[in-house]
Amino acid sequence: MLTSKVAKRYAQGLLDFTQEAGSTESVFSEMKDVVKIMNESKDLNAFFATPFIDGKKKMAAAEQIFREFSPVSRNIISLVIKQGRETHMKGIAQEFIRKVEDLQGIQRITLTSATALSTENVDQILNASGLVNQDSHFDLNTQINPDILGGYILRVGDQQVDASVKSKLNKLRKDFQIN
Repeated sequence: MLTSKVAKRYAQGLLDFTQEAGSTESVFSEMKDVVKIMNESKDLNAFFATPFIDGKKKMAAAEQIFREFSPVSRNIISLVIKQGRETHMKGIAQEFIRKVEDLQGIQRITLTSATALSTENVDQILNASGLVNQDSHFDLNTQINPDILGGYILRVGDQQVDASVKSKLNKLRKDFQIN
C-alpha cells in the first residue's frame, strides 16, 4: 500500500499531539473505526471525493457520522476536511494506526497462499521463517490468491519471502531463455 505524503504528515502530527495529550490509545481505536467505516461505505468515499460538494456539507456529514468520537479525533477529521484533504482521510487513519503499532512493537505479517492454510501450516511457515520475531506481538493478515498456483508469499514489514510456484516457474522460464 502506497501512503501519500499528506497522510504521513497528518498522521505524524496527530501522533505527536496524542502523545503529548496522553490520548493515543483512544484515538488509535477511533482511527480503526474510521478505516472500518471508510472501507464499508463506498457512498461515503464517493461523497468525500466529489469536488463540487461544498465543504460545509461534508463537514456536517462528518460531524454526524463521527459524533461519538473524542474531541481530538473529531478535530483532526474537521481539519482534514477544512484543508480539502478529505480524500486522504482513510490513508491518514491507516498511517496513524501503523505508526502506533510500530511504537508498540507490533509486526505486520501478510501470508498469501493459493488456498486456505490450516493453523498448523501457518505456524510452521512463521516458525521456519527467520523474519518473524516470535517474542513480539504480530498482526497476521492471511490472503488467498489462486494466481500464485501453490506455495506461499510471506511479507513481514518491508521484507518478503516468495516461495510460490508461480515465481519458481517464472525463474525457470528466465533461465531457459538465457540458455
